[in-house]
Amino acid sequence: MLSERQHQMVALFEKHVGAELAGDLDTTMATMSDDPHLNHVPTMAGGVGQNGVRAFYRDHLVGKFFPPDVKMLSVSRAVGEDRVVEELFISFTHTTVIDWLLPGVEPTGKAVEMAVAVIVGFKGDKISYEHIYWDQASVLVQIGLLSPAGLPVTGAESARKVLNPKLPSRAF
Repeated sequence: MLSERQHQMVALFEKHVGAELAGDLDTTMATMSDDPHLNHVPTMAGGVGQNGVRAFYRDHLVGKFFPPDVKMLSVSRAVGEDRVVEELFISFTHTTVIDWLLPGVEPTGKAVEMAVAVIVGFKGDKISYEHIYWDQASVLVQIGLLSPAGLPVTGAESARKVLNPKLPSRAF
């Protein structure tokens, strides 16, 4: 059973993500601490401090998060004393520039399915950081920029296995 604080952290995180998706920069930033940081680990996209995070959100994420057909499904959530960890399955068609995910890559029109882990830290009653992880090689395979031939990488099947663990594992 979650404590009152844990419920408040989850509610704030959900408000934060909702504001990002709605394109509401001021509400997004109002959920953040005085000295936040954001790191999309595979691409190192993000920001440090209120000004850096605000600029990143304004120029690259809030209202530009994903193409219009994005679907996000929560797979699991763990809530600790000062952080929330969310595991997501995200699918979309790469029809717009998504520079935090694919910097310098023009839209390919390809379908993408990805498993994402978001670690959200809290300081007091605000979000102090977000660390966001995904398998970049899998995304690059799906949009045609990386061939899996001879490499220990996969495409959408790695994200699908997060949704359905009974799918077969990789054959060696």
